Amino acid sequence: MTRDYSFTQNRELSWLKFNKRVLMEAEDKTVPLLERLKFISIFDSNLDEFCMVRCGTLHDISNVNVKYIDNKSGLNAQEQLDAIFEQMTDLYKLKDNVYSNVCEKLEKYGIKELTFNELTSDEKKYVEEYFRDRIFPILSPQLIDFQHPFPNFKNNALNIVVVATNGKGDKKLNFGFIKFPPSLEKMIILPGEDIRFILMENVILEYVEKIFKHFNIIYKTVMCVTRNADVNFVHEQIDAEENYRDLVKQVLKKRLRLAPIRLEFYKNQNKDLTSFLVKNLHIKDNQVQISQSPLDMSYVYDLVDYIEDNRKTLFDKLSYKPFDPLVPQGLDLNKSIITQVENKDYLFSYPFESMDNFLKLLKEAAKDPNVVSIKITIYRLAKGSKIAQYLLEAVDNGIEVTALIELRARFDEQHNIHYAELLEEAGCNVIYGFEDYKVHSKICLITRKKGKKFEYITQLGTGNYNEKTSKIYTDLSYITSRQDIGEDAVKFFQNMSLDNLDGHYEKLIVSPTSFKSSIISKIHEEIEKAKNGENACIIMKMNSLTDRELIDLLKKASKAGVKVNLIIRGICCILPGIPDVTENIRVISIVGRFLEHSRIYCFGEDDNRAIYLSSADLMTRNTEKRVEIGFPIEDDKLKKRIIKMVELMLSDNVKAREIDSNGDYNKIAYTGEPISSQDIFLTNQFYEKVPEAKKESFIEKIKNLFK
Repeated sequence: MTRDYSFTQNRELSWLKFNKRVLMEAEDKTVPLLERLKFISIFDSNLDEFCMVRCGTLHDISNVNVKYIDNKSGLNAQEQLDAIFEQMTDLYKLKDNVYSNVCEKLEKYGIKELTFNELTSDEKKYVEEYFRDRIFPILSPQLIDFQHPFPNFKNNALNIVVVATNGKGDKKLNFGFIKFPPSLEKMIILPGEDIRFILMENVILEYVEKIFKHFNIIYKTVMCVTRNADVNFVHEQIDAEENYRDLVKQVLKKRLRLAPIRLEFYKNQNKDLTSFLVKNLHIKDNQVQISQSPLDMSYVYDLVDYIEDNRKTLFDKLSYKPFDPLVPQGLDLNKSIITQVENKDYLFSYPFESMDNFLKLLKEAAKDPNVVSIKITIYRLAKGSKIAQYLLEAVDNGIEVTALIELRARFDEQHNIHYAELLEEAGCNVIYGFEDYKVHSKICLITRKKGKKFEYITQLGTGNYNEKTSKIYTDLSYITSRQDIGEDAVKFFQNMSLDNLDGHYEKLIVSPTSFKSSIISKIHEEIEKAKNGENACIIMKMNSLTDRELIDLLKKASKAGVKVNLIIRGICCILPGIPDVTENIRVISIVGRFLEHSRIYCFGEDDNRAIYLSSADLMTRNTEKRVEIGFPIEDDKLKKRIIKMVELMLSDNVKAREIDSNGDYNKIAYTGEPISSQDIFLTNQFYEKVPEAKKESFIEKIKNLFK
């Protein structure tokens, strides 16, 4: 099949552009300085995960399937990796410059990362004592030689590496290393009024000569190896006596020893050492990166916590202002949530409205003598989860609790295993979903006995049941007592328990069977409207767009005259604004204080508009390889509210960036009022900015966005 690559871009290269966009928030003068430092750390951790997962996947493909071709760019796996590493080098340089600029500005407030040579004599004495008493005793220096073979460097962990001679006139080069003990703190904060600190790796680096005291040190630096972490659960064999949870535990251990993907050096590199490591790690030269800024930026969160605890006034000055979540309109927190939900649908918008409203519902249900069962899907839970606590309380109160826990939620596997064991031991019915399909759905069903009938309260969401992330991710949570939705929820959990992916639902659209086909059908409806000369529009908000079939269909919609507005936070494989191809497609990305995470799919306009919320992005993994739920919003007031929300986001000219036909992000030029959608959502201004009566019709406003 011949592919047209003229209006699509590679997903990995698109992601790198998005992560660069994240890094650019650290250059935004309107962002408080400590938050700018956090954005650098977020960029860094994003890149780590990208190397472990996406580059790891491509590495595997390049070894087993040389015929594989990306359907958005025509590149094979190795060509994609080469392009990634080339662009990554430029990103490292950009990060170094941004980090230097932010550090320079923080120094004006007495916050300074120091090299050892920048310490005062008293500070050097303090660090010397700290090293002698608290660091040196737990270090384990090693040489790499015949008696000590090449080590298995732990994934994404810091190491000190050295090149040395034996100091006895022998010029033979020796290679040695010191693994960074995980028990060590990430930095030493020095005594004094200002916040002066030195990173722990730089302390150890300073004393390398004392550690390898019988050697002549020629070169020393900090090094980090990033490994493939894309472990495959599907192809593992399970014995008859072995349960699925134990299998996941075993597979996770492989993550520590999978193939190296990236080698990082701090400040500079030594030719002999680099050649030695490249050879023994079995990587290529283009997989080596050099960073002038710290290799591990996670210290930032410890630093920010320290400043908050010890310099509160300074913390407040350099951080986002705290906010109190708004009370949802029409909800009385002093009354029974169950009683209120029985009479009205509710839509909570996190973090602008608190997840506590749903938690109160669950807590109330756990104690309600009329509740006979609670069923929930779990993908990611917070540490010390109140969700888990209330489920356990429900079991104690004689309520049947079923938890469908996805153990393969990447990097949360151990966490989910812990909760699975906890809930199972307490008497919950714990199930794990499907071998070939991750269950990513977000649904909770509360069943109550009311007279001789059952009443259903169903919660469906775009994000996880995680109290922590609900404060920093934008998500939508829908709660309804509608019987048709409840009956669909009953069928869903029954199908999950019976390993049935082919269930039929009246209202819910569920992948891998009906979600994608339903979205396709709705797009076709808009195409037919446009062909008949009617107003046709599509608005979709998601994290990523990669599904080639849907991309081709959106191009077809554009060519037919459908106005397509896409709000895509991250990967976007369609290139908008190409004349006669995608000229009717506009794409923006919003990156701000909160991580945009809600998925909203709108088709048509006015009273005939169809709106679905979902846990799914338009990625092939979501539409075809996961269990996802899309759910309709049919309450008129809630539909109007959602349209107001997307209108406001489409009008954002502060934190939004528009993607051009090259896939690059550009600031939005404006002459009128600056509009930051997240800032407006934080206040009651949202209701003032988008009043019920609008002089300009919705469709006209959408048209004007393309002018």
